Amino acid sequence: MSSTVHGGPGPDACPYCGWPDRAEPFQVVSRHGTAAGLTVWVRCGCGSLQVRVVDARGTRVVSRGGPVRRAAAVSRSGAVRRP
Repeated sequence: MSSTVHGGPGPDACPYCGWPDRAEPFQVVSRHGTAAGLTVWVRCGCGSLQVRVVDARGTRVVSRGGPVRRAAAVSRSGAVRRP
């Protein structure tokens, strides 16, 4: 969980970049209807992946991943290509 001490992001902001959860830009990756409501996977402007649940109580971020790291690309032959 991110801390709000020393100017860190608040509880409704990305802990990696501090951008508010309800603000643009974010990219919807997928949406899935469930018995409890809607599960929405979104990517923050910094690249971190978030899982949001939308139900009668509103929208909540229930899980977060870290920003995408730039890694070496692997071709189909298995050879590593450096960016």
